[in-house]
Amino acid sequence: MATHDRLDELREELEARGADKIRLELVRRARNFKRSWVEMAEALVEVRAGELFHQWGYPDFHTYCQSELLLTKATVDKLTGSYSVVREHAPQVLARDGLAQPIPTVDAVEYFAKALRGTEPANDGETDDYEDDRVSELKQAVFDDQTPVAVLRRTFDPLFFPKPEGAERVEALEKTRSATRRLEALLQQVEGIDEARAKQLLQLLSQLREELDTIIPDAKAELGEAKRKAS
Repeated sequence: MATHDRLDELREELEARGADKIRLELVRRARNFKRSWVEMAEALVEVRAGELFHQWGYPDFHTYCQSELLLTKATVDKLTGSYSVVREHAPQVLARDGLAQPIPTVDAVEYFAKALRGTEPANDGETDDYEDDRVSELKQAVFDDQTPVAVLRRTFDPLFFPKPEGAERVEALEKTRSATRRLEALLQQVEGIDEARAKQLLQLLSQLREELDTIIPDAKAELGEAKRKAS
């Protein structure tokens, strides 16, 4: 049975038992939260703050969410954490209707939160203008332009999550090794190629793969050392 069907049945059962309106509303929002995650997150924050789950017979907040709303701890933390970010950094979003005034996806907000953590001030409590510009551009992309998270990653990862020195080299080497293996497999299936030439190509590809198998561990070790020095 699909999750939304189970929640529909639960809501009907709770209504028949005379459950209070807030509890019924939470189940309804769990049913629709993918359409309006802000609405769901707001309700979860209220339930957690008021510890209403105790009134409903649950020992803790996450047990209630898992048992009654069928929401995992990871999902609940993502929703409530993203809601807190919106409330702090873009409270105007909370007044949007989600239709004429779109609401950013929870994944986009979570990306913004992660990027923001990476720009926390140093010991002097100040950030430079460049960091401020980065945050402003990302904030507009997330909350005003409704930029999909995939586009956010392509655009802002180099600014907020730059790869350590050597990472691109390792990535290129691993992609080359994967392509070599695929080509080896394809050559053994393709018909019409001169048998002697195919054999020669397979031998060259095998040698290339073996060479890559030797180079990649050293490249990864160098990358690991660069990460340790940077941390």
